[in-house]
Amino acid sequence: MDSSLRNTLLTALLALVFGFLGAATWSYTGLADNRTRAYLLEKPEILKEVAEALAQQESRERLSSLGDDLYTPFPGAVIGNPEGTKVLVEFSDYNCPYCESSLADVQRLIDEDPDLKVVIREWPIFEGSEGAARMALAAGMQDKYREFHETMFEMGPASPQSVEAAARAIGLDMEKARADAASEAVSVELARNFTFAQSLGFSGTPAFIAVETPLGGAVGYERLKEALSNSDS
Repeated sequence: MDSSLRNTLLTALLALVFGFLGAATWSYTGLADNRTRAYLLEKPEILKEVAEALAQQESRERLSSLGDDLYTPFPGAVIGNPEGTKVLVEFSDYNCPYCESSLADVQRLIDEDPDLKVVIREWPIFEGSEGAARMALAAGMQDKYREFHETMFEMGPASPQSVEAAARAIGLDMEKARADAASEAVSVELARNFTFAQSLGFSGTPAFIAVETPLGGAVGYERLKEALSNSDS
C-alpha cells in the first residue's frame, strides 16, 4: 500500500473512530498516535472496511464522469425490457466461464422485474472471443441479439466455427452479419467498451453497473438484487 493511500485510509479511520472533525487535515505523524495503533491492532478488519468504502466512493465518482453514454446500448444489444427504466449494465465475454454462470442470475432478475433493462457491453478480453463479440453486435443490428447471446454461450467456447454455427442457428442473414461484424461501427463500440471498463477500474469479466453501483466479478443473484433494490429507496 503506498504512503498516500495509507495516509488517506488512516485519516478516514481516525475520523470514523474518534470523531475528530479536523482529522482529514492531520499529517501521518498526528494520526499514528497510540490510540490509533492500539485500535488497529485490536481490529485490523476496520482498515479493510475503510479501504472498501473509499474504493466504492472512487468508483461512483468515475461512474458519474461517464454520463449517460454508459447506459446507452449499441443498437439491439439489450435483453430484458428495452424500454425499462431500471438499468443493469453487464460487461461480458463469451469465453468467460463466470459470465456464463451469471446468465441464470441475470435471467432471474429479468423474470422478476418487468421494468429491468439489461445493457450488454461486449468486452472481449479472453483469447479468441473478439469474433463472437463482433457477431453478437451484428446480431443486434438484426434484432437477434438475445438469441445469439444465449446460443453462443450454449455452443461455446467461442471460435470461428462456433460463432458461425451460432449465427446460422438463429437465422441471421449471414452476408449482412459478416459485413456488420467487420464494420467500423462495431470496432468503435468495442473500443468504447474497453474505455468504459478501464475508466471504471474493472479488471475482468463479468462486471456490472446495477443502476449506479459498480460490481466486479460474478457477484451472484443476491448481490445484484440488493444493488438494484437500493435504487428504489
